[in-house]
This record gives sequence, structure tokens and C-alpha cells, in this order.
Amino acid sequence: MTEPTSRIASLADYSLLGRTGLRVSPLCLGTMTFGTEWGWGAPEATSRAILAAYLEAGGNFVDTADGYTNGSSETIIGTHLKETGTRDRVVLATKFAFSPGPGDPNAGGNARKNIYRALEGSLRRLQTDYIDLYWLHAWDGLTPVEEVIGTLTDLVRAGKVRYIGLSDVPAWYVARAQTLAECRNLERIAALQLEYSLVERNIEREHIPAAIELGLGVCPWSPLGSGLLSGKYSRHGAAGARGEGRLGALQTSENPAFLKLFSERNWEIVEVLTQVAQELGRPMAQVALQWVATRPGVTSTIIGATTMEQLATNLRALELEIPSALAARLETAGRPELVHPYHYFEPGMRSMQTGGTAVHAEPRWYRKRR
Repeated sequence: MTEPTSRIASLADYSLLGRTGLRVSPLCLGTMTFGTEWGWGAPEATSRAILAAYLEAGGNFVDTADGYTNGSSETIIGTHLKETGTRDRVVLATKFAFSPGPGDPNAGGNARKNIYRALEGSLRRLQTDYIDLYWLHAWDGLTPVEEVIGTLTDLVRAGKVRYIGLSDVPAWYVARAQTLAECRNLERIAALQLEYSLVERNIEREHIPAAIELGLGVCPWSPLGSGLLSGKYSRHGAAGARGEGRLGALQTSENPAFLKLFSERNWEIVEVLTQVAQELGRPMAQVALQWVATRPGVTSTIIGATTMEQLATNLRALELEIPSALAARLETAGRPELVHPYHYFEPGMRSMQTGGTAVHAEPRWYRKRR
């Protein structure tokens, strides 16, 4: 019998977030689908039922953003947590960076003025006086990193924020921010939120090694490739038109994260995933989620749902064990292209640094999930 890969027992199998004492569930409930303002998503009643079911199952990590469904996501979450008295048991995360409307150059980005504006709005909609984890949603390419980390440190010291994180930023920016925090006694970054799935693995080159080395938890978003790995799509057609669902709805958007082309490479990955799922007798989505959740450096994987059935299916991914032989097939299918300078770090080239002698040690950044 082949040995299975590392397995997460349940939603209540909590892990520490980076080098903090904060315990979070292995699956984080993403709430970009809470509200129907974007033309897709779940109405308030369904969203609250999904949130309640997630918490009842033992989950404690809820992720939103000030711009999700034009603020409705935060409002729905805040109303539910207040009415049910569950605020303190939840690790509540939200984000800042995107402007709520045109015309004001300071109503978006990473500058101090916008961070304070965005936080006050989030606190109001979430009906709380503190945020457990406050994410920079995306790098603006303009604001000095010292200003960002200094402002977030002030918010932590003021008691409005407990921990801070970075989402969708360059790896060099992560390294610089964390190093400055360490050297200047500022608040250290607890986690990174980045896209990661079988069809999007570029963060394996720099971000995951940096996170492990610098003590940050990795929280992947879109582990199903915006729905491409859900089982709804195939090379020769889909269960319905390809224009259905979030992936179809956002094909014409300007957000590059959702411009998931039905490329030949991606279809090949989907076919391997389909074969592995069939051998395991489990839905493709569960296999894809379990693969991401047990990758090196990953702490909590963000899942989304618009129906109770989708939530139940996603949560059952934690019951799955992927035998090492099948996991190897998945790993090989979507492995990032080896480009300069990464070929210098392969075993063959490393032997040139050791005079051909064997050094029995894995690189520090390649550590399995504990």
C-alpha cells in the first residue's frame, strides 16, 4: 500500500498562523460570494446559513474585504456575528486597498490616509471595534513600505487590529517589509494571502520559500482555479455553458486574476485531476482542495460557497487522503516551468557546490506542514 500524504483531520485541527499564537482552521471561509451586488453570489439568508454551518462545523477563520460585493459581505458578516453573539470566537479578517469609487486618488491604495479611511468603514460595517487580521489587499507600487508597516503597527498598538498580513504583493516586498519590522521593532507580518492551485503555482518559486524562512503563514485563495478545477468544465464542453458561474461571469472583467483562459496546459492538468479523482472516488473539488491544503508552507486555505451543498462538499475535502503516487501525478502535472535562476538550485547544480559529495538535508524552505 502506498503511503498517504500528510492529512488534516478536521476543520477543528487548528494551526498557528505564522510565528504568532493565533489558532486558525485549516480551511478559511472566504466571503466574496456573500451578497448579490456583483451579479453572482448568495443572498443574505443563504450567506448567513453558510457562515453558521461553517462555525458549527468547528471553523473559526472568516475572510472578507471592504470591497466585496460593494461592502455587503462585511455587513452580512457583522450582522450575523452580532445577532448570534459569536464575534469573539471568530478570527475575523478583512482587507484594504481598492477604491470604493472614482474621483478621489486617496480613497484607495496603501497610503496611511486610505488605511485609516478603509479601517473605519470596515469596523462600522462589521459592527466590531477590532479586526483580528488586517490584510493589505494588493500592492499599489507607490507607497513606501515603511509607511505601510508603520501605519499598521500604529493600528495594532491602538488596539484596532490584532495581526497584519499582506496579499498579492511581490516576494521582495514581503522580505523587505518583514526585515524592516524585525530591525525597527515594528509589527511583524503574520501571513500571506496569494492565489495558489494546481493551475496557478508561481508562488512556489519565491513567496512560499520566503514565507517559511520569515515565519509567515500562507493562506491560498482560489484553490479551485476560479472554478476551473471544480468539475464543471472540461475540454470538450461543460456541465452547462462555459459562461456560467464565477469563471464565466468574470471572463470579460479587467481583473487578471480571473482571466482564466481555457488553455491547453490547464486542460491537461484538469484531465490528470479528473483521473485521480476517479481513482479515489471523490469529487474533483475535494481532491484539488486537499492538495493545496497540505502543501509546504500552507496554513489555511480559503474556500468559498454560494450554496450549502458547495460548502459541505468543500469541507469534506479534509476527510480525504491522497496516496503518494497519486499526489505525485498531481504535482508533476502543474509543476512551474524551471527558469533562470532556479535551475541553479536543482540537485545536479548543487552538487557542483559540494564537490560532488552528498549532503543529506532538505533546503530549509521545503518543510512539510506540521
